[in-house]
Amino acid sequence: MLKTIALTASLVLGCFFSANAQTTHFPSIDSLKRAIIELDHEIYEVKLNLHQSQKQLKTGILIATIGYTVTIIGGQLLGTEPDLGKTLLYVGGVTGIAGTFVLVKGFKKISLRAPTPPRTYADY
Repeated sequence: MLKTIALTASLVLGCFFSANAQTTHFPSIDSLKRAIIELDHEIYEVKLNLHQSQKQLKTGILIATIGYTVTIIGGQLLGTEPDLGKTLLYVGGVTGIAGTFVLVKGFKKISLRAPTPPRTYADY
């Protein structure tokens, strides 16, 4: 009698654990390959955006630095040569502002949009 109960219990538990083990879902190899390819593409886009924005940021820094340097020189010349100093103030200010706009465009390239939340394996 004890052997029959033990045998029945082991069969029930064995069926339960095998049924539970069969319901586990693992992603297929094709979906993993697709996910890796998508990640590679996203990484390439990020690197490309960073490279393009780096060039633009350097250009903007250079333009703004030249512009504001000319503005400072114009301010220094206001006492001795007022006409030249006034002209340099305006030209340097406009150049500095243009450099600032180039910088802002470079920063916008870095953060084009909010990132999308990652997908789970169940989505594949």
